[in-house]
Amino acid sequence: MRLEEFPPADRQLVEPMGGGRLVYRCLGCGRTHGIEQLLYTCPDCGQVLLIEDQDFDRLRMRSGADWRRAFDLRRMVNRPSCKGVFLYHELLAPVVPPECVVYLGEGHTPLVEASPPLRDRIGCAFAFKNDGQNPSASFKDRGMAVALSYLRYLIEHKGAGRVLSVCASTGDTSASAALYGAYLAPAVASAVLLPKGKVTPQQLSQPLGAGAKVFEIPGVFDDCMKVVEYLADHYRVALLNSKNAWRICGQESYSYEIAQDLDYDLSGQVVVVPIGNAGNISAVMSGFLKLHELGIIGELPKLIGVQSHHADPVFRYYREEDPSRRVWRPVTVQPSVAQAAMIGNPVSMPRVVELARRYDDAAGERRFFVVQVTEQQIMDHMILANRHGHIVCTQGGESLAGLVRALELGLVGRDEHAILDATAHHLKFIGFQQMYFEDSFPPEFGVKPRPELVNAPVEAKAPGVEEVPAPGRPLSGEAFARFVEATARYIAQSLELEER
Repeated sequence: MRLEEFPPADRQLVEPMGGGRLVYRCLGCGRTHGIEQLLYTCPDCGQVLLIEDQDFDRLRMRSGADWRRAFDLRRMVNRPSCKGVFLYHELLAPVVPPECVVYLGEGHTPLVEASPPLRDRIGCAFAFKNDGQNPSASFKDRGMAVALSYLRYLIEHKGAGRVLSVCASTGDTSASAALYGAYLAPAVASAVLLPKGKVTPQQLSQPLGAGAKVFEIPGVFDDCMKVVEYLADHYRVALLNSKNAWRICGQESYSYEIAQDLDYDLSGQVVVVPIGNAGNISAVMSGFLKLHELGIIGELPKLIGVQSHHADPVFRYYREEDPSRRVWRPVTVQPSVAQAAMIGNPVSMPRVVELARRYDDAAGERRFFVVQVTEQQIMDHMILANRHGHIVCTQGGESLAGLVRALELGLVGRDEHAILDATAHHLKFIGFQQMYFEDSFPPEFGVKPRPELVNAPVEAKAPGVEEVPAPGRPLSGEAFARFVEATARYIAQSLELEER
């Protein structure tokens, strides 16, 4: 629908409200810093930052009902600056002018309700939010769309010049950063650092295909991250990991979409998110808090973070019930099928601590929890979900395993409805499925296949058939007819089909 076709009052709602006074706020010393330059940590104390709109009160001049109408009307508008995550422009990056918005089709991924048999097996109603249907096939595109839109603004309006972006990655971040950087080439070039041998072939192919310079580093993600942090501290580069606060802004859109898809009624809802580097769960909390502060939603959903027992520092921190006795300790990770979660020292942990406190305070009770699951449970639940018609990666399997654990612990009631984050497309992690089916996981993973979940192709070789077709050697006549009939009968017997 064209903007001029809306009534004047609705036209005002559809047009993004620019402005705002955005600053970086340090979560350590509390100081603020201007956004004219890219900052990743506080220049004064070295702590991580959040983007804060010091003119947020201007958004309260519009009622919650008007905000809901504005977001719903924007779904009807065919303008890139109102599409994707920037449908929520005022809540993400109001300083970015419409002409600088980078839209590659990200956002508004579907909520798919669990099939009835799977719902009954798990014990409560739930849906997967399929973030693997983003352009680079993961949720990382949400944050990258905002980070690169802001970078484009600096280049085109603030004289930033040509930019080299860098990131450390377990796979998905590098794919997303390279894709969005390639869209802005030659103004932006990309370099990515990956832990050697810890990224699936499918994920490795993505930044290579987008033309990024790919460096494989010995060790794990945490080691790559230290190298990237050194580069950002000593050289002129744009860091695109979730340490970049603009990435967090973009990932808040996950919360906004859930609210909109549920008609802004979040009573009885539970959102389950893998933790990983802790950027996504920080963004989810921040997003729901903004909606709540503006009266767009009336209730905050329960939020469950999930970690594998092979990389569980956030779980260990929150295992202590008394906040005054909690002590943060990074962990040494072990191999995990949920590769994006294989992080022992999440850079966004200070954001989690601050936002979880705000979240529980705003809810008036504890609404943020963390559960731990095993590698076996992650793989079993990934395949179980896919066996029931869903598109679930290992991180999505982690979410489903986390829901099951939360039900066991009584953190989630069987009358509640859960939304699980399937962070990436299943095909990115297809190698782990094959290892499961072939029972070829190395011992350190601790994964053994459950026979009822294993599947393998069957060669349809009918007994007694001598001549079969082959590439370049087709059959014809009676020989081909015998082959077709014998093969069909072999398959019918295997499937126990009844003749007509």
